[in-house]
Amino acid sequence: MIQKNKNIRHQKLNPFSSVYSDITDGNAEHLKREHSLIKPYQGVGTSPSSQWDFWGSTLVTSQYVRLTPDERSKQGSIWNTVPCYLKDWEMHVQFKIHGSGKKNLHGDGFAIWYTKERLHPGTVFGSSANFLGLAMFIDTYPNDEAPDRSFPYISAMVNNGSLPYDHGKDGRSTELGGCSVEIRNRDHDTYLAIRYSKGRLTIMVDVDDRNDWKECIDIGGVRLPTGYYFGASAATGDLSDNHDIISMKMYQLMVEHTPEEDNQDWTKIEPSVSLLKSPKDNIDDPTGNFRSTPLTGWKVFLLLLCALLGIVVCAVVGAVVFQKRQERNKRFY
Repeated sequence: MIQKNKNIRHQKLNPFSSVYSDITDGNAEHLKREHSLIKPYQGVGTSPSSQWDFWGSTLVTSQYVRLTPDERSKQGSIWNTVPCYLKDWEMHVQFKIHGSGKKNLHGDGFAIWYTKERLHPGTVFGSSANFLGLAMFIDTYPNDEAPDRSFPYISAMVNNGSLPYDHGKDGRSTELGGCSVEIRNRDHDTYLAIRYSKGRLTIMVDVDDRNDWKECIDIGGVRLPTGYYFGASAATGDLSDNHDIISMKMYQLMVEHTPEEDNQDWTKIEPSVSLLKSPKDNIDDPTGNFRSTPLTGWKVFLLLLCALLGIVVCAVVGAVVFQKRQERNKRFY
């Protein structure tokens, strides 16, 4: 469990375990201020010394960073200007989504990004659909209107630039996992924790402000490079909401790596996920679950071979049965 504003509970690394501790809060000495957005938001602006830059409808106040107001057709974003070279990290996002719209009459949501490029406006919550890196989507409006999923919905996607996020389908074909959460118009702030360590991505939420963190996504086999940028963006369409970022705090995780991992050039890693089934195979699947992969040449060959063997076996069995009957009939003459 994460204890907000408490010191990290250090645990010794178990060399026989790929994940050596649950998600925890960061110690102050491991807070990376160059990657953190904290009140009163000093270092935000367009000057050469600024560590955060913003675009669009974003409004920076002393209490919050409002990516979009509760108005139609707005887009805004805020991006860290310093590339992150941490191999293991944990980002805590304190946010608030609120507005005058009633149930299912608000939108669209916001996203947290860790991408190669920054400040690229687009159709996905105010940023580009073809990105390289990691994205976490907090989607508050169901474009697909499928009955099996309730909104707001949090999901994650890793992209090497080849797969666009399908906003019309709420990203079902490319999501790594997700969960439904009631985060809108709460009387208190809500929290999102994103941890990346030793190839594992874990996302947890605290929507009740009780230090009661619930797991939303936990997936291994994730490969992310260093040298990318953190950011947040939001968008409204025909429906709207206030999308406020209160803070984004980045912590360095002290994790041991093998000599081979330490000697690797992490800036050259291509964003990817090792899955038994590819998210691309999930296209047009209304359930949101991964479908079976398409039939390849080897699969077709094996199916034909099995069918041929089945025919041969049936023919042999049939011939033996026929011969037995013929012999039995001869006895009666």
